[in-house]
Amino acid sequence: MRERDRERFDGLLEEALENLPARLRKLLDEDVPLIVDDRPDEALARSLAREWGEEYSEEFRAGLCGLHTGIPLTERSVSHSGVMPTEIRIFREGILDLAGGFEAQDGESREDVDDAVYDEIMVTLLHEIGHHFGLGEDDLERLGYG
Repeated sequence: MRERDRERFDGLLEEALENLPARLRKLLDEDVPLIVDDRPDEALARSLAREWGEEYSEEFRAGLCGLHTGIPLTERSVSHSGVMPTEIRIFREGILDLAGGFEAQDGESREDVDDAVYDEIMVTLLHEIGHHFGLGEDDLERLGYG
């Protein structure tokens, strides 16, 4: 990924984070680290493909937008002390691909393109935060964050 695209993406991400409700911003600031990568490393993508019953490919890896790891709040108990912490990861390349990239198409303005990327960033953030609160894929799909 080109550095200027990374900076453009990160600016839109910062805007999305600022527009989250205060309680969700606080969650990401204090309890659940947000990690941003261009794409998942190969080992992580292979592990996810296996876990989700998917066939691993570079397309699978490149298409990943986000990941919540850890134990959702609805499943935590005192027996979970000492487990790996919860974190949310988002992947720039997957989100950009889903949004159509940063190249304007047929009469689109730069603002239109940025709006599409911003929207995918926000959906991905809310999707992964939803997993933190115990929502499953069907729940998130029904809410429009699938």
